[in-house]
Amino acid sequence: MRVGMRGLVVAGALIVACQDARDARASRTTDSLAEASKGVAARVAAAGGWRDSVTGFSVPAVCARGGLPVPRKPARVETAPKSHADSVKRAKADSMHMVGASADTAHVVAAWRDSSGGAAHADSAATRADTSVTAAPRSPRAAHADSVARAKAKVHADSLAAIALLTDSAATHRRAGSLFPGCRVVAYYGNPMSKRMGILGEIKPDSMLERLAKQAAAYAAVDSGRPALPALELIATVAQAGPGKSGLYRARMPDTLIARVMGWAESHHYLVILDIQTGRSTMAAEMVPLMKYLARPYVHLALDPEFSIGTKKIPGKVIGRIDAADVNAVSAVLATLVDSLKLPPKMLIVHRFTTPMLSNHQKIKLDPRVQIVVDMDGFGPPRLKYGSYKAYVHDRPVQFAGFKLFYKNDKPMLSPAQVMEMDPVPLFIMYQ
Repeated sequence: MRVGMRGLVVAGALIVACQDARDARASRTTDSLAEASKGVAARVAAAGGWRDSVTGFSVPAVCARGGLPVPRKPARVETAPKSHADSVKRAKADSMHMVGASADTAHVVAAWRDSSGGAAHADSAATRADTSVTAAPRSPRAAHADSVARAKAKVHADSLAAIALLTDSAATHRRAGSLFPGCRVVAYYGNPMSKRMGILGEIKPDSMLERLAKQAAAYAAVDSGRPALPALELIATVAQAGPGKSGLYRARMPDTLIARVMGWAESHHYLVILDIQTGRSTMAAEMVPLMKYLARPYVHLALDPEFSIGTKKIPGKVIGRIDAADVNAVSAVLATLVDSLKLPPKMLIVHRFTTPMLSNHQKIKLDPRVQIVVDMDGFGPPRLKYGSYKAYVHDRPVQFAGFKLFYKNDKPMLSPAQVMEMDPVPLFIMYQ
């Protein structure tokens, strides 16, 4: 007994020590990023304030109005794929080499039910599901089928409840210039230095930009009341299989390359998203050289946990991960930047295709100055896509939903109409 108690005490101490270390790292990350944010704000102020270089470009006012969309059809109930198999397939197919380079549904719904009218609606949904079962005796198989049907109806009702909660919250705290929920962002992903990393670098710029415009228009046609804003998601920090000069297994893209992609976006009034693959570096360190770009109203940020692999692993050999504390630290800096430079809210995208890639999602703090998207970016046939989306977005909601499609690896690739049937309906769509 004494040995058992001693073991529990030691285990408890280790857990506390690990949590303290995580909190300390999060604090250091926040401090480093805050200093970078202040530096950018000071330089912009010294230059006489920020002047948007995209003449005539602004986020449509309708983007900050309206509510979250409801699925066009009842949501499919799919089983999630085995995360290990999904992860291995994704890691093998997602190239990171450069050319020439060596909130749980339960806690959301509980909060919603506590608000006025929530409990009545939820109870009525449950009652409707229960009244579908007759009092006549049932065989065990029929009883099981009824139980499954009630569970599915409850999941769908809870999902609609979560949508209602987020809509009400957004309407109360929504800021001018917000992208969501009144608009949808349709992005092309990649890097001009590699044809294997995504559509952004796979074809000539003029063709790529024209194709993106048509792809965004396809979503606007399906959801005619919601403008679709094209965006270019550039991998600005690229994970590498080798240590490189820095020893951090990542390559920072030169300013000339970032400026080139931003020029493409500016000429067409598109949004820009800078994507970070940290390798053995940190988000704080990799955000510093990007702060001057994030100071622009139309530039947003994406985090790729797949390549956040700590200080001892190698990108591509393991699937990386981040914690809610990491997301909160980055979000806090973006919020400070928004206030300092009087910018419209920033979009912060977190890519995800396994459960461990984002831990403690329910602890992510929401802020009207930063709109957080969790983007399901696994590839494969529709069955796998639906299952992954349910497991990583539907069952673990944070704020806004994102969905990634692959022109080459999704066979067959879902159409915009099919994507609009998903629950929750994605407001961020990305193509690779």
